[in-house]
Amino acid sequence: MRRSIQGKLIACSLLLLTAASAEAAVPENLQGLIKVDGSSTVYPITEAVAEEFGNGNRNVKITVGISGTGGGFKKFCAGETDISNASRPIKQAEREACQKAGVNFIELPVAYDALTVVVNPKNTWATSITVKELKKIWEPEAQNKIMTWNQVRPEWPNKPIRLFGAGTDSGTYDYFTEAVVGKEDASRGDFTSSEDDNTLVQGVANDPNALGFFGLAYYEENASKLKALTIDDENDANGKGPQAPSIETVTAGTYQPLARPLFIYVRREASERPEVKEFVSFYMKQAETLTKEVGYIPLQSNVYALSLNRFEKRMVGSLYEGGAQVGVTLEQLLSNQKS
Repeated sequence: MRRSIQGKLIACSLLLLTAASAEAAVPENLQGLIKVDGSSTVYPITEAVAEEFGNGNRNVKITVGISGTGGGFKKFCAGETDISNASRPIKQAEREACQKAGVNFIELPVAYDALTVVVNPKNTWATSITVKELKKIWEPEAQNKIMTWNQVRPEWPNKPIRLFGAGTDSGTYDYFTEAVVGKEDASRGDFTSSEDDNTLVQGVANDPNALGFFGLAYYEENASKLKALTIDDENDANGKGPQAPSIETVTAGTYQPLARPLFIYVRREASERPEVKEFVSFYMKQAETLTKEVGYIPLQSNVYALSLNRFEKRMVGSLYEGGAQVGVTLEQLLSNQKS
């Protein structure tokens, strides 16, 4: 049974987990403190791994915060955390901040996600939406202009459209705006935003005229009170017609452009501490199973093996330093990385 991710953020506080590796190879009396922060999207995966990691030795404590991807990188590049959860690759400005502070990092993909566009179940008119229509709703020019559903599609009703989306410090917001609007961080400002995805879930669930977006796991956890729209990028090469968010469509590459990889970033200096080394190794070995358990889409087994190899060799830097890698798989990126 999938473990619940409800209540993951309580008064924006840190979750304190006691943890230690259940694997026999873990050193006896392993102890220490591991600080993690960042993406609310990646949070359920890291939380699940930390819980499993705590089944053996309870002398390692892990704090998992939710500051959003951007907020997490600010702490990470300041040396305040050991691991940063991220729902997008690290930006050039963030890499420069880390470099200036003398922070080297190891970038590790951990799962795939499908950004899910949702409406209230009482919405009887919308079942699918095109990327062009999403852009029409969310682009900066739409503010105070596109205010009703029939302005998006004429056959939809003349009812107010109320929007809910990820906070502007979130990697989810960065990815959505780039994929839909065509420019990262470019969107209308008159929408309800939050770093806490459960706030967005409740907002849409309580408003028949709402539309929102967040990660697939939060939709699946709340599918009884939300309705996911199928997405049509109007490119038959990516699958004919509207595509639903799912393991199958993401793996097949047909859920475009809202499928994305998720990451953790490990501070190179911290990776030499026994408790961090064992935790990250455990993460790479257990992520395939635990990712499914919390509602996300696992990477291929060989990609996890390549990621583990990347960590074991302490291969620092980002696979995305040259920008977006369109049409290049994670397997290819990891295989081409030189130590």
